[in-house]
Amino acid sequence: MARVAAVVVAAGSGVRAGGDRPKQFRTVGGETVLRRALSMLLDMPMLDVVQPVIRAEDQAFFAAATATVTTSRLLPPVPGGATRQASVRAGLEALEPQTPDLVLIHDAARPFATRALAERAIAAAAKTGAAIPGLAVTDTIKRVDAHGLVGETLDRSTLRAIQTPQAFAFAPILKAHRRAQREGRNDFTDDAALAEWAGMQVVVFDGEPTNIKITHPEDFMRAEAMQAAQLSDVRTGTGIDVHAFGPGDHVMIGGVRIAHTQALTGHSDADVGLHALVDAILGALADGDIGSHFPPSDPQWKGASSDRFFTFAVERVKARGGLIAHLDLTLVCEAPKIGPHRDAIRGNIARLAGIDVARVAVKATTSETLGFTGRREGIVAYATATVRLPWS
Repeated sequence: MARVAAVVVAAGSGVRAGGDRPKQFRTVGGETVLRRALSMLLDMPMLDVVQPVIRAEDQAFFAAATATVTTSRLLPPVPGGATRQASVRAGLEALEPQTPDLVLIHDAARPFATRALAERAIAAAAKTGAAIPGLAVTDTIKRVDAHGLVGETLDRSTLRAIQTPQAFAFAPILKAHRRAQREGRNDFTDDAALAEWAGMQVVVFDGEPTNIKITHPEDFMRAEAMQAAQLSDVRTGTGIDVHAFGPGDHVMIGGVRIAHTQALTGHSDADVGLHALVDAILGALADGDIGSHFPPSDPQWKGASSDRFFTFAVERVKARGGLIAHLDLTLVCEAPKIGPHRDAIRGNIARLAGIDVARVAVKATTSETLGFTGRREGIVAYATATVRLPWS
């Protein structure tokens, strides 16, 4: 069986799209553009490895976007070059020790490419050596001169708007990139153009109208609208969890260690916040509760980090083709004080969920000395999760 790899190009500055960070690290529907592109590829069993290419200065953004990716098939990112062409070459060079037979080359700025499209690219390239997706051009296209005067009206029946992922036999496309570097050719706008220049025969197959490229600020608005249309089944789940205090010197809340005169007791690490959020997410999916998936009677969960339970619930959402739109956590206790740790808790939950921190709310209150929380016997957490799924 052919060994297949992918290069994901995410090394641009994305300045035309606006925002406070490169466009590939901004979110659409609560998930970064890059993470969406990577998730599609990592969902393909036929792909052996995925090689991201980023700017060296974007390491922190990349780490945040991929914090919950655990598969070894995602290779560490390599730094890109001054041009897209140079970045692709860097990715191909990094892949050479993996000895792939075929390679997909995909722009991270196309977050809506589907697994079916990528599979068609691979199948076509396996037959021809080079295959690219394209859409028939429906507008009339005219060639104009520097003064805006029409010189020619092109026959649109022969034109295609080209997309990614593009697929190639690995050795020839790497050889073509190396030759272009030696000869000082750095003006190719896509890998197919470089392949054509090198003498490779490239076949075009049907692309996808929804496979848009995010370039300008208005593209983000269009992407959000597309995301909302695709994920029109909006669900809300709630979760409640309680843990009593016992001997110890800290509590875990939202995956953050908080110094305290006591600890919370429980079979795992007793993270009352994450436990409530897990139940809220599973509730939105109508997929049982934390106890049904991680029974306290099972010794393997004794002392386990609740991060594992939370990321499990997050992955259940993604397996359904959905996303987490918002998480809301309320903690009731007299102590410890949650306020000084609120931002750290929000940040950690957002990192684990793979969503923007603006989509995570953490609140805290006391019970005015009433009840078991008022007597400082434990902590209760209430959580709400809003999840968007494809309508079925």
